[in-house]
Amino acid sequence: MDREAALVALGQALAAEDYHFVTPTPTTHAVVNARPGNEWAHSLTDIFGWSRPFRPGVMPPAIMALAKTAGILALDGESHRSTVRFSTLDGLLFAHSAHPTTAADAVFFGPDTYRFASAIMALPPADVRRAVDIGAGAGPGALVVARTYPGAEVLAVDINAEALRLTRVNAALNGLTVTAAYSNLLRDAIGPYDLIVSNPPYLVDPGGRAYRHGGGPLGAELSLAILDAAWHALAPGGTLLLYTGSAIVNGHDPFQIAALAQLSGSACVQYREIDPDVFGEELAGGAYVIADRIAAVVLTVRKIGG
Repeated sequence: MDREAALVALGQALAAEDYHFVTPTPTTHAVVNARPGNEWAHSLTDIFGWSRPFRPGVMPPAIMALAKTAGILALDGESHRSTVRFSTLDGLLFAHSAHPTTAADAVFFGPDTYRFASAIMALPPADVRRAVDIGAGAGPGALVVARTYPGAEVLAVDINAEALRLTRVNAALNGLTVTAAYSNLLRDAIGPYDLIVSNPPYLVDPGGRAYRHGGGPLGAELSLAILDAAWHALAPGGTLLLYTGSAIVNGHDPFQIAALAQLSGSACVQYREIDPDVFGEELAGGAYVIADRIAAVVLTVRKIGG
């Protein structure tokens, strides 16, 4: 059994144990783990959800064997730690990077993921034959699309090899057909598409981590690049759903202004804040000292005509 197959089997074993875990923000994660008594894992949720170190005998032998074969156990003295977390989302199970997500190729999953998936599930019914998730990460957008539109050809693209690996794992784990492929935006993924979804990084990250850094003065550069690429790849009548964040400055939304100015041709556009205040800790310094707040927003664009 190779590592990917072992990771799929591990996820299946956890599902058989009725495993559930909703991934919180990194700040919440750190606070909960710092509480007295949470220094060590005592359950599968502690190991694969809260990313706590565990001592011998805590993990059932069959699951331990799968974790070893999957190559996800880091040894620290006499204890182990899983380098992969598993999270549940609306009946689906996803493998992604363990806390803390400090590595350059870390694959993010958290509250933004849940909001992104909810926005996709709230789309009105449509005839979707081809769809793509840009910057797919662990594949939640692509998998929700595949489940919502059975029979559609669904592509998940990313520049992170680890993200593509985990998307393949998660598609197999959930019994859904999704093709994971390398592409920088849509340069290697030719349209047209009836549905394009994306949840790109939208913060200014001093470390430039791919899963977090959106580029530009306030983190919107990648979101605007995705909007441009998606507009040209949409089929007539096709829809783009872009879940991102926007730094609000003096009561104004620079991303909304730039996005609407960037659209060319005929489009039906909806823009809404779905959470007015996320990542408030970022306002303490750096690029966001000029910002009032960072809002989570959803931009939905339906292309009219050619």
